[in-house]
Amino acid sequence: MIINNAVELSIPNFVNLDKVKEVYRVPYQQRAAEAENWAKKHKLKSAATDKNRVGLLLIDVQNTFCIPDFELFVNGAVEDNGRLCEFIYRNLGLITEVIPTMDSHTAMQIFHPIFWLNQAGEHPAPATMISYEDVQQGIWRVNLNIAYSLTKGDRDRLEKHALYYLKKLSQDGKYPLTIWPYHSMLGGVGHALVSAVEEAVFFHSIARKSQTNFELKGSNPLTENYSVLSPEVVDSIDGKTIANKNNSLIKKLLDYDAVIIAGQAKSHCVAWTIDNLLTEINKIDSNLAQKIYLLEDCMSPVVIPEVIDFTAQADAVFKNFAEAGMNIIKSTNSLSDSLSSTHAPL
Repeated sequence: MIINNAVELSIPNFVNLDKVKEVYRVPYQQRAAEAENWAKKHKLKSAATDKNRVGLLLIDVQNTFCIPDFELFVNGAVEDNGRLCEFIYRNLGLITEVIPTMDSHTAMQIFHPIFWLNQAGEHPAPATMISYEDVQQGIWRVNLNIAYSLTKGDRDRLEKHALYYLKKLSQDGKYPLTIWPYHSMLGGVGHALVSAVEEAVFFHSIARKSQTNFELKGSNPLTENYSVLSPEVVDSIDGKTIANKNNSLIKKLLDYDAVIIAGQAKSHCVAWTIDNLLTEINKIDSNLAQKIYLLEDCMSPVVIPEVIDFTAQADAVFKNFAEAGMNIIKSTNSLSDSLSSTHAPL
């Protein structure tokens, strides 16, 4: 089966994979001209003509997770992104649309240190885990001074929501609330896409005449949002909805003939997004899992030396994804062959 413009391309001369670990300004006008010339040279057609629509979902490929010395650097992300850039350039003709998700935060959120205090009035250190029992026992309590910003000054509501939230995480089998360093801050450098990946995505957009579809997530201060498809908790103690599933993106992904997924971190935002997607797939037709492709060499789990290591959890959940029918592939595989050799409904 021939999938779109299936010929594997070379890497453009301007690409310098040594810069994947750097933050730099993409020369858009120059890259746009080069992308149009590249499309003419390789006879790349507009994405609108693709007979089989292939979406590339890039989860949180942002500086905050992927650049050394940034807030939540995932060990392995630099190498992952080098392979990801090569993958995008080589498969320009096959990828119909790129969907980058953008973890997006402000200072006062339930997983940031300012939200919590101990008995001494100190904020928790990053990587601290807070349970329902911890709050009941008085080990941690809500910083009620931030109620002014989050609940219009209603301290009681903020306190009750936090306790309900922790209990709900436990009941639903989620990770305990983890306190993360301030990261993916809106307006900050850490929020931006990794420059080399942004450059590749922009190049694809111009070459294939396909608008990049950015998806922001994580801005609700009262819930975590590892998955771009759904927040960890969607309601509060009063039963009122505080956040919603991303139904429009769910529909978009399920409408593709194939979906390729990469990004950071494998153990958290990537795993949770795929898990949510699999839940939606199973509501419709479990066979649809066969059209999901996971780029295993373009993602890494969270590992904080001598603190926590989520490698085993990530491996276990990805084994489940494979057993459900999803395809675990490498970026170096022939994507056209991978798509053609499965039973995905192309």
